[in-house]
Amino acid sequence: MLIEGRTTLTQFLIETRRKHPGSTGDLNALITDVSLACKAIAGKVSFGALAGVLGSAGTGNVQGEEQKTLDVLSNEIFLRANEWGGNVAGMVSEEMEEPYRLPRQYPRGKYLLLFDPLDGSSNIDVNVSVGSIFSVLRAPTPGADPADEDFLQPGTEQVCAGYAIYGPSTMLVLTLGTGTHAFTLDPNLGEWILSHPNLSVPRQTREFAINASNSRFWEPAVKRYVDECMAGKSGARDADFNMRWIASLVAETHRILMRGGVFLYPRDNKDPARPGRLRLLYEANPISFLVEQAGGVASTGRHRLMETKPESLHQRIGFVFGSADEVERIETYHGEQLMDDSYRSPLFGQRGLFAVV
Repeated sequence: MLIEGRTTLTQFLIETRRKHPGSTGDLNALITDVSLACKAIAGKVSFGALAGVLGSAGTGNVQGEEQKTLDVLSNEIFLRANEWGGNVAGMVSEEMEEPYRLPRQYPRGKYLLLFDPLDGSSNIDVNVSVGSIFSVLRAPTPGADPADEDFLQPGTEQVCAGYAIYGPSTMLVLTLGTGTHAFTLDPNLGEWILSHPNLSVPRQTREFAINASNSRFWEPAVKRYVDECMAGKSGARDADFNMRWIASLVAETHRILMRGGVFLYPRDNKDPARPGRLRLLYEANPISFLVEQAGGVASTGRHRLMETKPESLHQRIGFVFGSADEVERIETYHGEQLMDDSYRSPLFGQRGLFAVV
């Protein structure tokens, strides 16, 4: 379907499918259902306090985080939009401890859907952009209820990933493994219109995003990187950098896809039991797929993130992504730190901007 010479999501999916004659159309149908869920959530977000959806739900999720009313509502919208169509065999959500088993009356499909129904929900009450993130995997046994371990596939096995961002305009950013493409929702027509085809993350940037309040917990390689950026033209990098932090993974990703930058939520020693903050399966993996398809790099800080073999449904991981030169520099610093740690004397330390390393 064309609207004033512009491509809709439906047409984009059909044209993509035509390039793969053996495809059945099930993936297209699943993406359409996901996009419908995102439209419904966008509507709830846009009404805010007028719809009575702000504030706490009075419950917590599996990670022990307080659930907002919209967290619970968005999760329900995702489940209802995708359970009935026969495209998925099962689903995993940030808001549910166990995988969602489809009601008996609905057919089981060939895909697994993993999602964070409302990323950045702590920003809802102050009207800052939030979003939804999703990842699609092939079900090892199509047509049957999946086992928990069926979801534990590395990010390299994703067939589709994307997010919706609910901001001044609502956008859906999507990859099927052939580039990263952004669609803007036309509120008058209710159609997703291809507005930013083939997004490209520049290799170089002078912008980074990190939560500096955690600086006392950072590893030496991260301290070194941030210190150099903060030193500006008078420092080792001989360049001034801007620092950003929105506390919304979707919003941070969107900025980087649109103009470049690097995002760091690294592994730290704040809680030794948690090797990172962000969830691997339904946050870090889908964002990594989108970023790589746009020419960026996505890493644990040490190696390619999508090659990580998941161990649990809600596994956390350190995450660094964005412009290639900066991510590769951070990986190099971690490598040098590892070599340095093998012979460094405990009597000496390297002083950083935030703490002594």
